[in-house]
Amino acid sequence: MRRIILVLFLSLLVLPTARGADEILIGEYGSMTGSQATFGISTDDGVKLAVKQRNAAGGVKGKQIRRINYDDEGKQLEAVTAVTRLIQEDHVVAVIGEVASSLSLSGGQVAQRLGVPMISPSSTNAKVTMIGDMISRVCFIDSFQGYVGASFAKTKLNLSNAAILYDRSQAYSSGLRNDFKKAFVKLGGNVVAEEAYSSGDNDYSAQLTAIKNANADFIYVPGYYTEVVNIARQARKLGITAPMIGGDGWVSDDLKNAGSALNGCFFSDHYSKEDDRPQVKKFLTDFKAEYGQEPDSMAALGYDAANMLFDAMDRSPTLNGNDLSAAINSTKNFDGVTGSITIDTNRNARKGAVIQQLKDGEYSFFARVEPPQ
Repeated sequence: MRRIILVLFLSLLVLPTARGADEILIGEYGSMTGSQATFGISTDDGVKLAVKQRNAAGGVKGKQIRRINYDDEGKQLEAVTAVTRLIQEDHVVAVIGEVASSLSLSGGQVAQRLGVPMISPSSTNAKVTMIGDMISRVCFIDSFQGYVGASFAKTKLNLSNAAILYDRSQAYSSGLRNDFKKAFVKLGGNVVAEEAYSSGDNDYSAQLTAIKNANADFIYVPGYYTEVVNIARQARKLGITAPMIGGDGWVSDDLKNAGSALNGCFFSDHYSKEDDRPQVKKFLTDFKAEYGQEPDSMAALGYDAANMLFDAMDRSPTLNGNDLSAAINSTKNFDGVTGSITIDTNRNARKGAVIQQLKDGEYSFFARVEPPQ
């Protein structure tokens, strides 16, 4: 009886290890709930599809990939907790996340300190990858995105006087505001008003009244979609007819909640569903078959982040932190859905952007802007 009990006890110890030996664990953290939930859900759908397809093709290094995802609720402390748990308790070899730059800055500090690579799908603030050699991204950065908005307004729409309304509480919004302003002034534009709000605010009447009195040609709003919807509605009620231009923080089906208030407005984005490249068409078909709807750019970036990670895993001699991060950071001409991705010396992706135009909550391709030479 003692022998039987001992054998059973040892089997309980061995089974998890044997099961784990057949898997490679990767982590993901994002805002699955909270005010930025559509970001997290879309990104997660893209990551899940990439994992499913890679496993069906044989996995990585002969092993299946298992993804562990935690909801950070859009909160910085929860982001720190999520990444800590993924690395120290779950022992993942790499982390995918976050969307919001403020949350990537929080989670990235943990990944860097613990020596585990992290790929952000869509955090555009330049400071994210400055954390260290473990942190990279598959999206463009705000110095380029700010240029995209400024160049589009000044050279394509022939608008010279800008007002800026930004979220002072978000690193993404504050950074993009600075980059847009610098680029717009350099192109010969004027910033005639500059106002701020904080995430969660509901009343923008004071800021919008000041902007109205400044007679701006357009309003640059580098914020997230939740606030953008309310800002647009209130602007139109105040009689402001000037178009609004924003960044990739606008990407969400929730823009439909603005009704016609965002008609004739524009935002910079990472890819267009109207792109006729084969990999885009296949992604659209596969995603719709899996989820019954079309993917937005957050889903596309999640998909690219996961697949770029798998490509680096294939090339890396081992999956330890230093080897894997070196493989990620040496990525050249990776053929992603959102474009060809080459990771530069600062671990950023150099790539173009598209401009989307809004009508009744739907957006469609309007123009493409390439990085300045």
